[in-house]
Amino acid sequence: MSFVGRGLPTVSLFVRLLIFAFTTLLAANAISVVMLFKLPPPMPDFYRVSEVEQALRGAPVPITERRPLQVRTQKVAPGPSMDSRTAPLIRDRLADNLKISQDRIVIAGDYGPLADRRVFRTLRNRLEREGATEEQFLIAPFKVGVRQSDGLWRVVEPQPSFGLSPWERAVILWLGLSTLAITPIAYIYARRLAAPTKLLACAAERLGRDPQAPPLEVRGSPEITMAAAAFNDMQEKLRRYVQDRTGMVGAVAHDLRTPLTRLRFRIESVPDEQQRAKMEADIEQMEAMISATLAFVRDAARPSERTRLELCSLLESLCDEMAETGADTDLVERGDKVVIVGDPMALRRLFSNLLENAVKFGGRARAKVSRDGAYAVVDIADDGPGIPQSDIERVFEPFYRREPSRSRQTGGIGLGLAVVRSIARGHGGDVILLNRSAGGLIARVQLPL
Repeated sequence: MSFVGRGLPTVSLFVRLLIFAFTTLLAANAISVVMLFKLPPPMPDFYRVSEVEQALRGAPVPITERRPLQVRTQKVAPGPSMDSRTAPLIRDRLADNLKISQDRIVIAGDYGPLADRRVFRTLRNRLEREGATEEQFLIAPFKVGVRQSDGLWRVVEPQPSFGLSPWERAVILWLGLSTLAITPIAYIYARRLAAPTKLLACAAERLGRDPQAPPLEVRGSPEITMAAAAFNDMQEKLRRYVQDRTGMVGAVAHDLRTPLTRLRFRIESVPDEQQRAKMEADIEQMEAMISATLAFVRDAARPSERTRLELCSLLESLCDEMAETGADTDLVERGDKVVIVGDPMALRRLFSNLLENAVKFGGRARAKVSRDGAYAVVDIADDGPGIPQSDIERVFEPFYRREPSRSRQTGGIGLGLAVVRSIARGHGGDVILLNRSAGGLIARVQLPL
């Protein structure tokens, strides 16, 4: 037991499970005890010897509220022989009434090891109070066989029962009602036990969508508080790790500007103009890469504000802005509103990069927004040459550029798609590239709803 929050004691998960198992077992035993005391014991069917004798003679036997007697012929004697002390007396009586020898009569019956002898004694006592003796009735199950002159056995026995007896139906009804009474309690208890686990699962999913998500509230049983504290510690370490690596990249990129500036001054003294022009081009490219890296670091370090936004409206505004500058962009197949929770500035940069790439390398951009289960899907298609399958994943690597179609002469330094994937995964989604069968490329972005 531990004390958290306002000083209230919280029981460990092990103790809770133990209490739940013990309570369920205690409730089941209590139901069984009440059932034994409240339900009347099952009374077996009983038959008078005169009724059995009448059936053996072939006469109809009127029987109500009991299973009727059936008569059949078989080649072998019924068995096993009944071992009760009244069986020889009943056999003697049947032999006298039927005018046959005792060795032609067999009384068989086996009540089994689980038979309740107390029920039989209760039935005998009741019949004796009514003036009947044990020698005057048989308790089912039994078989009375008489050997005929042709060697076959004429056997009388109660018809087998089909379905449930009234006592069995009462027991099942009692157990069913008891189960219905216990089910809500078990459901509430199990839900309370599973709630912390569900909370951890939701926190893990939220961390995938938003690395800056607030930490979990540490409360509950000792096991849950330990798991929540470990989760919060892991989340903080991951956040610091990303921040440290991002800060280190930014610092390196910033410090590179100083030697590049010195190189720019020094190449002025190079007498060969052709070599000097090549050096200046290389320095400009490096400075562009450094500027892009610093911009990426600034965006990553910027505190994000997640809000609800509608993707169709966002894509439509971006397409309209680019169309005003002469770009061939359009939002097609606009359907129902698709609302997600995300960083508007980051998502705007994500889709702007993809639209610009589609226009730059494919001539035009066609955007489409749809739903796919728990994800929002944005497809941006172009009419360009596509990308070889071997380069589908490599183009997402930082500073990777394909030649010649996507060389630096056409613009770009190779960070655009890396930024796109980083933003998408930072929102718990992803981005992939697909070559169209009719030519061109589709950039597909999946974001959780």
